Amino acid sequence: MLFHTFLLPLRTMKIAIIGYGKMGHMIEKICLERQHDVAIIIDKDNIDGLKSEAFKSVDVAIDFSIPESAASNILQCFESGVPIVSGTTGWLDRKTEIEAKCHELNGSFLYASNFSVGVNILFALNKQLARMMEKFDNYSCQMEETHHIHKLDAPSGTAITLAEDIIGNNKNLRNWELSEDKLENNIPIKAIREGEVTGKHTISYESDVDTISIQHEAKNRRGFALGAVLAAEYIFDKQGIYQMQDILAL
Repeated sequence: MLFHTFLLPLRTMKIAIIGYGKMGHMIEKICLERQHDVAIIIDKDNIDGLKSEAFKSVDVAIDFSIPESAASNILQCFESGVPIVSGTTGWLDRKTEIEAKCHELNGSFLYASNFSVGVNILFALNKQLARMMEKFDNYSCQMEETHHIHKLDAPSGTAITLAEDIIGNNKNLRNWELSEDKLENNIPIKAIREGEVTGKHTISYESDVDTISIQHEAKNRRGFALGAVLAAEYIFDKQGIYQMQDILAL
């Protein structure tokens, strides 16, 4: 069963947190609950700490920084020999470069657009539904995502993952666009930024007679933080590139 993963780990780790916003604070709390040592916290005021001896001595780093710095943070982790878990979105135009560098330096890297166990279950359901809907071309596919007003990127990384998984499993759909209008052969993604919404994603297939929808709504950030710490526990002694599916075996 999956739930054995949530038991306290057998080994206490020294963890670095990169990015000390709301997610960074929650990750720190989860790390301490799971009896890890938060050895160093890197934020915009001490970014040079990524090159310090203290940073090089940690077992794994968890990055929830900002899109502008995420790629360089990840590359510095490879250079320092520190396994890195990243949940920062908005930098994927450099993903191929970063994965190549990981292999070159025998690094350890796990990126997820969303670390929530529930969202990763949604990812699996989304792929299955996309395959099922391929034969029903009278349904149009659309997506809506809602997040808090502080989120910098739109659409969300989670929405992009969902859209790309649909495209990869349904040959009738070719691309996605940030749009509120229905599109032929493309998936429109409506991005809403309001209040302090943690995250809500809905995928719908609509025909003239009905609508089929699957949805995930986060109640708080704790699920994301727990997933990131579980990912850190998973990769600290490994080399290579991993995904949440490797941990959850969905």
